[in-house]
Amino acid sequence: MLTEYVDEALRRARYELIDDKEAPYYGEVPDLPGTWASGETLEGCRRALKDVIEGWILVSIKQSLDIPPLGHAEIREIGTKAA
Repeated sequence: MLTEYVDEALRRARYELIDDKEAPYYGEVPDLPGTWASGETLEGCRRALKDVIEGWILVSIKQSLDIPPLGHAEIREIGTKAA
């Protein structure tokens, strides 16, 4: 569930080159407010963005914030029942 959600978020990411000599690659996931990263290379930016997405999910869960579904990928509460 979590891996699929992060993968879908990365598929929806938008990348661009920005005017920054140290980290010219910028990426963001428009569907997840506040998720952005930059990097020295496109792959470095993508790795950093993956970390940001994972952190965004954890903070959202901790603060009981809504996590929007991304296509068929969603994070939902798993009920626990004692047998």
